[in-house]
Amino acid sequence: MTSIQDAAILEELGLSRSLTGDGRKTELGQEDFLKLMTTQLKNQDPFEPMENGEFMGQLAQFGTVSGIEEIRTELQNLAGSLVSNQAMQAAGMLGRAVLVPTGQGVLSSGGTIDGAIELPNSVSSLNIGIYDQSGAFIRDIGLGSQSPGMVTFSWDGLATDGSVVPPGRYEVRAEAVSGGLNEAYDVLLADQVQSVSLPSGSRPLTLELAGLGTVDFSLIRQIS
Repeated sequence: MTSIQDAAILEELGLSRSLTGDGRKTELGQEDFLKLMTTQLKNQDPFEPMENGEFMGQLAQFGTVSGIEEIRTELQNLAGSLVSNQAMQAAGMLGRAVLVPTGQGVLSSGGTIDGAIELPNSVSSLNIGIYDQSGAFIRDIGLGSQSPGMVTFSWDGLATDGSVVPPGRYEVRAEAVSGGLNEAYDVLLADQVQSVSLPSGSRPLTLELAGLGTVDFSLIRQIS
């Protein structure tokens, strides 16, 4: 009986809810709520009137729910804009070269392994060491003294004796003498972007590189 009475009251107030798609309201808005409150006040028991605190509490509750709904809508709109913006940026990255912090480079037939070292301070001697997957030394590339900043290098696939090494994955290490001490530095290797995967759920924006495979966009240090 309660649900029937409630429906009858809403019908009298012109606030009926319907899911038939006939144009009638399917949810209560702020004006509807105020109309209900006014009707409630008119029909309250004069011997037990609604307390001010209870009345204000209902108003505050409605305002909170309304505010949360507006925030949720704005957040959804913002999320949609961010995804669209990322999609546009990602599309512009296809075919471009990026620098990724990794010590494993892929040498193609007749190709090179290119990269860079980001130096925080001046060094008196910078050296790039190339090793195969078993850890055997292949070649050393001396870059001499360098100032702070990005120092680029390129390995042509030749060993120390001038022989051509087979295509495959090689380890690249960077060491430099700074202040009389020998220090290791992170290596940034270059690769080409083949495809882009947009974020979905907890998965971040990722790039599929020609040789290095899948990497998070957040790891990219430079785009050229």
